[in-house]
Amino acid sequence: MAQVTVTIDGKAYRMACEEGQEGHLTDLAAQLDRYVSHLKTQFGEIGDLRLTVMAGIMVMDELSEVNRRVAAMEKELSSFREGRDGALEGAQRREEMLTTALGELTERLNGITRKLTAKPAPAARPEH
Repeated sequence: MAQVTVTIDGKAYRMACEEGQEGHLTDLAAQLDRYVSHLKTQFGEIGDLRLTVMAGIMVMDELSEVNRRVAAMEKELSSFREGRDGALEGAQRREEMLTTALGELTERLNGITRKLTAKPAPAARPEH
């Protein structure tokens, strides 16, 4: 496990994280520090615990909104996929119908061609 020290509201906290995640943890701590600083600017010194809880609630509110938007986008994507699947099925049915119609037309044309190229039967000779 890697160790990293983050600073939130001017206080250093030593934290453990997976190897390679140090930068990510530092970025997250910096974001939380911005929330705490914002709240401190708005409300003044109201206590570390209260600031932390309020910052946590703000983060959870944003997360809730992001989750709501992701769910709406997933629903929209699902709708697009269903529409695409329906369109593909319709195109496949039309292609099958066209193939069948072309096959029938080919048979009819071949039949007409056979009739046109057939040698006429010899005419009966009149008897004298």
